[in-house]
Amino acid sequence: MTEITNFRGEATPQSTATRSEQEVTALIQRVGERVRRARERKGIPRRVLSEMSGVSPRYLAQLEAGEGNISIGLLQRVAFALDHRIEWLVGEEDPWTSDALRVADLFRASSADVQQAILRTLHPEPAETMRAGRLCLVGLRGAGKSTLGAMLGERLNIPFVELNSEIEEQSGMPVGEVMALYGQEGYRKLEAQAISRIIATHDSMVLAVAGGIVAEPDTYNLLLSHFHTIWLKASPEDHMTRVRAQGDERPMAGNPEAMEQLKSILTSREALYAKALAQLDTTGMTAETSLEKLATLIRDHKFLG
Repeated sequence: MTEITNFRGEATPQSTATRSEQEVTALIQRVGERVRRARERKGIPRRVLSEMSGVSPRYLAQLEAGEGNISIGLLQRVAFALDHRIEWLVGEEDPWTSDALRVADLFRASSADVQQAILRTLHPEPAETMRAGRLCLVGLRGAGKSTLGAMLGERLNIPFVELNSEIEEQSGMPVGEVMALYGQEGYRKLEAQAISRIIATHDSMVLAVAGGIVAEPDTYNLLLSHFHTIWLKASPEDHMTRVRAQGDERPMAGNPEAMEQLKSILTSREALYAKALAQLDTTGMTAETSLEKLATLIRDHKFLG
């Protein structure tokens, strides 16, 4: 026990309050260091992490410097954006020396064949049985998930569902209101619940999910295990053009660095999107051409038997 000397020169135990303050300071510094290391390992600029997490760049800078007394809610958003569990950031054990994180890093770096072999080992039930006839389109906004998903569902005569629409139906409010009322963490919980309901009620379908779903490991792994996942990718320019063609000017409004931020987000999520079983690059293609190639890809991979 640390001791200090009182005014009589007697040694007395250091106050509980002082020790508590030191422990809190150490925790804040530990969290900041781990956030910085996690961000740098993924090659994500701070401004992009701010965009992904909804936490201001100034707050992130203070946090990484060990000076930001961040709330649990905001820290959870940062953890989601970094594809980490919040306990990895606050626990006493260094996560970068733990077996769990090393295994996770090795899994992410492995080829698709190796990843599937690992999943088969961890899940003895045949993957084909678990995925049934469910297809899921993943990718950043503007890749064509909604457009191609609806066209594909009509061609295959199976239901097409947008996950955000399912969340809105169950919650009774638009996604924007869900985010405002419950925050990122609340939205993610509703997202996971919606996927579980869809798995339980649909053996054959096409699902389109929001681009950021890959930032929640448990939910994304649920998708990978129970759906034949296809990454719809496109160039940053095509992403931006398609979003604006839908009447959404937000990406460029008052933000001259929007394109650079978009490119950084694509780069930071590339390894996560690449976990999908198949990929289709829709850059420069019409919706009709993309549909034909998507149908061929599904047939060649025998996703529907």
